[in-house]
Amino acid sequence: MNFLARHLGRPCLVRTYATEAALVKPSRYGQPLFHSHPHLVKPNELTPGIPVEEYECRRRKLIDSLPSDSMVISVSAPVKYMSKKCLHSLRSYKYRQASDFWYLTGFMEPDSALIMEKTSSSPKGYRMTLFCSGSDMEKEKWEGARTSLDDVMSIFRADDAKHISTFSSQLKQLLPSFSNVFVDLSDFHTHGHHTRRSARAVTRSLLKYLSSTTATESPDFDSILASIANSKRRSLSPEVAKLRAIKSQAEQRVMRAAADISGRAHTKTMLYARPGISEAALAAHFEYLCAMSGAQRPAYVPVVASGPNALIIHYTHNDHLVQPNDVVLVDAGCEYNGYASDITRSFPASGTFNGPQRDLYSAVLSAQKTLISLCTERASLSLYDLHRQSCDLLRQELAQIGFNTLFTGDLERLLYPHFLSHPIGIGMFHSYHTVLHKIHLMSDLHESNHFDRGATLKAGMVITIEPGIYVPPISRFPTHFHNIGILSAPKEISDVEGACRGLLGLEPY
Repeated sequence: MNFLARHLGRPCLVRTYATEAALVKPSRYGQPLFHSHPHLVKPNELTPGIPVEEYECRRRKLIDSLPSDSMVISVSAPVKYMSKKCLHSLRSYKYRQASDFWYLTGFMEPDSALIMEKTSSSPKGYRMTLFCSGSDMEKEKWEGARTSLDDVMSIFRADDAKHISTFSSQLKQLLPSFSNVFVDLSDFHTHGHHTRRSARAVTRSLLKYLSSTTATESPDFDSILASIANSKRRSLSPEVAKLRAIKSQAEQRVMRAAADISGRAHTKTMLYARPGISEAALAAHFEYLCAMSGAQRPAYVPVVASGPNALIIHYTHNDHLVQPNDVVLVDAGCEYNGYASDITRSFPASGTFNGPQRDLYSAVLSAQKTLISLCTERASLSLYDLHRQSCDLLRQELAQIGFNTLFTGDLERLLYPHFLSHPIGIGMFHSYHTVLHKIHLMSDLHESNHFDRGATLKAGMVITIEPGIYVPPISRFPTHFHNIGILSAPKEISDVEGACRGLLGLEPY
């Protein structure tokens, strides 16, 4: 049984898993660790739910997959500020670490970088240097603790830990020794677009950013850039994506917890919803419930689309009032311990579906059940295969409820204009998913931009399954279905109506 010893000026003693840890406030580490947060992190874990050995295994698998004479460079995410007036009035947004950097290190502090050198002289096959800010008592008055260099080595199992101000000079010294430089250039891709910045511009900004926190040196950027010749530069993200695609048992447990938090929040939000309430209030209620269950942040801006707003695929204004006959589509999820969840529910504002709403919901639900049953390695299907199946199934379902005059392209362009599926895990995007193997149903987000929709699915992958139908007010579509949007209907009608009407024994808070 956990307890806190209440002695002023003394560490509180916490017993967890038959192991004792001194709980000292404020923490002397830059992130939750068992030493400081035993209520969040177990003794064998580096981050909540993920053992320290798993991070070592990830790094070893990455290095083993790369050619000889390879070097890996990965950097932390920058801090984003809400205001910038003067040093002592800066306010930053809640920090989120860069996904690939976090996946390889478990290190959650900004102003940090990783260099891994592939070498046969180490039993693990690589040498790891982690650069960070280290302890700084003056800065910690304003920003809280940062992990010391000694603790970085012992806790995060780095071979060496150096101050971030030395990163550029260390990089310049090492580069000539390697023929293949795998560098994290995720900034190349402008979010949601295919435009690219030049490699030189990205690398220059990377180096300047990592040296911007100190004035101890003025690196020769041009000479460093020249040493990373185009002939030796390789993109790191696709290589890490191959590892991230297959989820470990530990990752699946964290993802299940994230999905459970979001699933409960969805059910309680259905009960909280009523005609006359604002979409924004439903979004806020969902986020509140997730936060109270331990989620660190929303995984993305929630979609709360009532009535015809559901026909806007990524509707995030959330500024209308719910009307009595609306179907409300809520696409929302939390991020929990590094893994994002994303569940979509469509439910009647009145508590009971009318006839057309019920028919359209049932059509989408039937197609989704069949598609989920195909999500096994044994089926030997790709994401493209599943999408083609989803089009065939939805076309058949719609024919049974009166969509008898569909023109060529009506389904793909108007009624179902998005792709069925994408990989999910660490990262940002959206939908409903299934872990391939025993068809465990959960929900989570885009794993990486680097995936092949034509590749055969493998056990341990996590993907979305999100068929949808959105009926615009066009005369050739049955009038009674106009302006109804249904996405990802993974719950039986009786469950949805029971949640809306308070028949499941739950409270809305």
